[in-house]
Amino acid sequence: MGVRELHESDLEALLGLYAHLHENDPPPDRANAEAVWREALQNPRIRYFGGYEGDLLVSSCTIVLVPNLTRGCRPYALIENVVTRASSRGKGWGTRLLQEALGFAWANNCYKVMLLTGRKDAATLRFYEGAGFSREGKTGFVARRS
Repeated sequence: MGVRELHESDLEALLGLYAHLHENDPPPDRANAEAVWREALQNPRIRYFGGYEGDLLVSSCTIVLVPNLTRGCRPYALIENVVTRASSRGKGWGTRLLQEALGFAWANNCYKVMLLTGRKDAATLRFYEGAGFSREGKTGFVARRS
């Protein structure tokens, strides 16, 4: 499985893949997307990982390391935007990407990694548990701007 960090030239492929994540989202303004992408790639605490079948980006996730003054000043991490192209699901891409993201977190001395999903179906929840995440111990809350 070809998994690597995404780079500046991967923006177009990533935006195309995100159509599989939030199908009703309109595409972002191109200039704004490019500015956000450059900012994210310049931040050493943010990584985008991608899985490739040949030249086609089929899966991706984002991880952010957060500086922390508790737990011995060890950071924690957040994983978001886990997505696999519909035609490539069930082949291990998501698990492989999450392993890569977790490896990045552990290599940077994170004491925990958090991941939220809006999905409620049992298969998705089992997928995340199989990748090393637990539903036990914490309760997630999300606030959205009205």
